[in-house]
Amino acid sequence: MARPAIDPVVWQPPAAPARARQPRGDREVPPLTVLDVVGRGPEDVLFDDAGRVLCGVEDGRVLRLTPDGRHVEVLADTGGRPLGLEWLPDGGLLVCDARRGLLRVTVESGLVETLVDGLAFCNNAAVAPDGTIYFSDSTSRIGIDHWKGELLQHSGTGRLLRRGLGAETTTLLEGLQFANGVALAPDGSFVVVAETAAYRLRRWSVADGTDSVFADNLPGFPDNVSTGSDGLIWVAIGSPRDRTLDWLLPRRPALRKTVWALPDRFQPQPAHTLWVQAYAPDGTLVHDLQAPGERFGFVTGVRERAGTVALGSLTGRYLALFSLSGAAPTG
Repeated sequence: MARPAIDPVVWQPPAAPARARQPRGDREVPPLTVLDVVGRGPEDVLFDDAGRVLCGVEDGRVLRLTPDGRHVEVLADTGGRPLGLEWLPDGGLLVCDARRGLLRVTVESGLVETLVDGLAFCNNAAVAPDGTIYFSDSTSRIGIDHWKGELLQHSGTGRLLRRGLGAETTTLLEGLQFANGVALAPDGSFVVVAETAAYRLRRWSVADGTDSVFADNLPGFPDNVSTGSDGLIWVAIGSPRDRTLDWLLPRRPALRKTVWALPDRFQPQPAHTLWVQAYAPDGTLVHDLQAPGERFGFVTGVRERAGTVALGSLTGRYLALFSLSGAAPTG
């Protein structure tokens, strides 16, 4: 598929923190259970009440796996590219499909319904107990197949949106730098949205619609975020900050156009690392777990349930699980 043209915007990134150059976090990553999804690209992950793990893969299938990986079940086929997954209050499955928009899947039958279409890059969502849906549209300039082009382009055309109980869709925030993961605070008072290309998490107040920074100048690219059963905001860090990209962003746009025209192997690439963080609702960092990605890396989805953490990856063929009880301090 031919690459679309990009129109780069000059942006001065903040100086990378020292943590961006460190290969490990403050605790060792516990032993992994790695599950073959019999497909590629389980970008996000979601638990059901039985502890099984759901994911969507690049050929459009939505899958459910037992925790031991022995049984892989196809729940539906969206006909697009499923990314973020969430449960709806009525038991339906919400799917953010990068090509088709915001979808509802009836798990029992596999029926796929469109809730919101006309989106350029529907990515991730969070659902309130009353059924209100908060979701991201990453950028209006480029689609899922060329997502790396948006990191070079830095268009700032991402949005956080809300689908209300009357099916109306409202834009809550715009001008976001690659809007990505979305999570609702445990008490429902605010929404966190990741700005992947700006290395930060934004906070939108449900009560008054004000916008503030939840976590800034992160050491890597934040991807999907989710609220755990532990009350923490979990963040998938896809890759550490890239020195070449940070060098290019404040310079003449023509340089990034040249890089975009090069073969993929000559462009900045994600580091193959396993990295997740978790924040308290006040923005305090609670967990910072990172390890070299020998068995699993490029984490784009994370979900915690009763002390078990599931991980997804946009480009891999596996998802992974680990128990927080096995996380030991480093050093």
